Amino acid sequence: MHIIGPELGLTLPGMTIVCGDSHTSTHGAFGNVAFGIGTSEVEQVMATQCTLQHRPKRMKIEINGKLGKGVLSKDIILYVISRISSSGGNGHFVEYAGDTITALSMEARMTICNMSIEMGARGGLIAPDQTTFDYLRGRKFAPQGADFERAVADWKTLKTDDDAVFDQVHRFDAADIGPMITYGTNPGMGIRVTDRIPTLAELSDLSEHASFQKSLDYMDLRPGSSLLGKSVDYVFIGSCTNARIEDLRLVADFVKGKKKADNVEVWIIPGSKQVEKQAVEEGLDRVFREAGFELRGPGCSACLGMNEDKVPAGKYCVSTSNRNFEGRQGPGARTFLVSPLSAAAAAVTGQVTDVREMI
Repeated sequence: MHIIGPELGLTLPGMTIVCGDSHTSTHGAFGNVAFGIGTSEVEQVMATQCTLQHRPKRMKIEINGKLGKGVLSKDIILYVISRISSSGGNGHFVEYAGDTITALSMEARMTICNMSIEMGARGGLIAPDQTTFDYLRGRKFAPQGADFERAVADWKTLKTDDDAVFDQVHRFDAADIGPMITYGTNPGMGIRVTDRIPTLAELSDLSEHASFQKSLDYMDLRPGSSLLGKSVDYVFIGSCTNARIEDLRLVADFVKGKKKADNVEVWIIPGSKQVEKQAVEEGLDRVFREAGFELRGPGCSACLGMNEDKVPAGKYCVSTSNRNFEGRQGPGARTFLVSPLSAAAAAVTGQVTDVREMI
């Protein structure tokens, strides 16, 4: 749903979108209210087109400045979550703003909004602008012709007032963001790939000690150690976070003329049949095949261990998905969350790598 809705023009600014999946927040990239709901709430919506909700608090996350080499939108959101924690957005709806955000493509914006739920937020959105309108123009279910121009005139009004008041505001400098990687078992346990895993003494909240140590025990990692050079077994490039054509193009461009490391199995999972078709038409499938990557059928695949595509117990997987919980990619599987570019670097080197050294 989170890939197909936008690419078909079903997702439009100003809508309220709900789905029985927490990553429905993806659609907020178009300037709408989008959030996941439970099974009984789905029943309410199907019967009445309404659902009863508590009003969330308002949070603004503002990021300004130019991103560094090798830094993608996935790194932005992993950085933000590492700073405010996986529960820092509890009870809030988030608006992402700042010139770093407005400079992003629609697909990159979807990646950021997709992971709003990973900081505990109800959802996240970005105000629609010319980038939004250009993306939607001509898509199958979007308004056409004069109707589209009238819709754009309305969509341009869907932005936050300059004097709007937020319950929380967080501001970050894009220059502080590097290629990110998680080391634990929630998306908030993340570091720049060149940093070291924190020690117990560096944790600000003493109540986190037990869960922190439990996470590292599961991942078989030591506090204070570096992940650079850590050997990995699988690389998974897919999920509703990073399985759009832009993601596949980035990976193909990086790996063209290169080969995967012998110790790694690499899976590329398009987010939809349309993405798969585009990848084949553009020859990306050939690039992946020559690099030793396996282009598999569209879907969720190993983003979550609910189907045949699982990472075996004890194996390390560098993944572009959105969750690294215990058993998320299979019972006993160990997941490092990264951007598509960092995943491609790991696929080629067979280990956790700072992609900036390769571009």
